[in-house]
Amino acid sequence: MTGTATSDTRVRLIDAAADLIAAAPGEDFSLRAVCDAVGVKMPTLYHFFGSKQGLIDAVVERGFDLYLGEKAAMESSGDPIQDIRAGWDAHVAFGLANPGFYTLMYGKVRPGYSPAAQSRPSEILLALTTRAADQGRLVVAPEQAAAHVLVTNVGVTLRQIVLAAADPELSAAVREGTIAAITGTGAQPRNPLAAAVEIAAAHPDVLGRAETQLLVEWLTKLGEQSPAAPTA
Repeated sequence: MTGTATSDTRVRLIDAAADLIAAAPGEDFSLRAVCDAVGVKMPTLYHFFGSKQGLIDAVVERGFDLYLGEKAAMESSGDPIQDIRAGWDAHVAFGLANPGFYTLMYGKVRPGYSPAAQSRPSEILLALTTRAADQGRLVVAPEQAAAHVLVTNVGVTLRQIVLAAADPELSAAVREGTIAAITGTGAQPRNPLAAAVEIAAAHPDVLGRAETQLLVEWLTKLGEQSPAAPTA
């Protein structure tokens, strides 16, 4: 078997497993059914993946490749908080469109185990929260902010998959509550400049993306030069 044929067979096995998983999200699937779909014998599957878990890990990796491919195509607003909002919505949309992949990527829990591929989107999110922290816009550490966003985003997505119904109002409400929690804007604003930054970032369509980004930069610089606002 040539290298090209070997690669093609492996990809076809992953695709067949993904199709079976997508057809019945959350349910077990048969290795025999995967092999029958591709027209190979069980030893061939074990040659490529070693075990059923090895095949599942390959499908998870493929799911994250698809997810990150979509994220890479997204245009950054230039504002980290607004990009967290956009990333949240893209995460939910991917889960609803790909429930088979998503339930393996985030819904299969094995104590003490985290798929290696799961770290890639987490690194993107952490980069955004780190930028927000550098701008003085978080009330928690960037690592905690990233974890807060991820767990609530996953929870909202899994709930909608379980209910087999999109609920954009619920997603938006939880998203804004999460952002308010990590930025400290849910109740008493930290100071007027911080409040102005968050308002501008939340409504980039009012001034336009370039103008909003410039305004955020100006307000952030002013905040760096101003004494801290007194707390209640």
